[in-house]
Amino acid sequence: MFGKLVHLGFDAILISAFLAGVKRTTGLTPKLSQVPNKDVRQLLRSYLEFGEYAFDFAVVFFGRSASFERVR
Repeated sequence: MFGKLVHLGFDAILISAFLAGVKRTTGLTPKLSQVPNKDVRQLLRSYLEFGEYAFDFAVVFFGRSASFERVR
C-alpha cells in the first residue's frame, strides 16, 4: 500500500514537472479560471507551482552533472 502511494506521488510530480516544461517552452498552461471551485483552483495552482519547483530543481541538478552539457 505504501509503495503504491509513493508511486502515485512520484507520477504526480512527473506530470506537474512536464506541465511546467510545456509552460516554459510554449507558454501554454491549463486554464484554471474554468475550475468553478475556488479551493480546487488554489490546490491546482499549488500543484502546478510545485511542478515549476521540481522542473527548476531538475535543471540545476542536470546542469551541475558531468553527464550533461548545455547545447544552444
